[in-house]
Amino acid sequence: MTTTDLPAVCVIEKQVQYAPWTEKLFADGLDRHLCLVAEQDGQIVGFAVVQFVLDEASLLNIAVDPQLQKQGIGRVLLDEVIHRAMAKQATTVFLEVRASNRRAITLYQMAGFNEMGLRKNYYPTSHGKEDAVMMALMVF
Repeated sequence: MTTTDLPAVCVIEKQVQYAPWTEKLFADGLDRHLCLVAEQDGQIVGFAVVQFVLDEASLLNIAVDPQLQKQGIGRVLLDEVIHRAMAKQATTVFLEVRASNRRAITLYQMAGFNEMGLRKNYYPTSHGKEDAVMMALMVF
């Protein structure tokens, strides 16, 4: 991901999140985090942002254009995140996902992630707050 990718990344982010990250938040992360994009026919169709601290990786954000979901793009991005975590000798990849996002939870489980617990009232919604499922994958 580069600064020129940010407008396209933000378009996707706004389509999939109730409280989307801002372009500035993505830009601030470019120097501090692993920021990836998925492209198809020269267009950005997905992205992932990963934070590394010591031997841990945290998947902070991952999304695919809603019109292109269910085509394996999310799995390709997730596999690349796991591969990069292993290359950096991370022992664990952590993430949080909305409890209502069964498709994403299934994707993470298929990749080997296990549920660790819940963060109560973590995500904002139009009707209050929603729990986050905490998940982890041991990679090294």
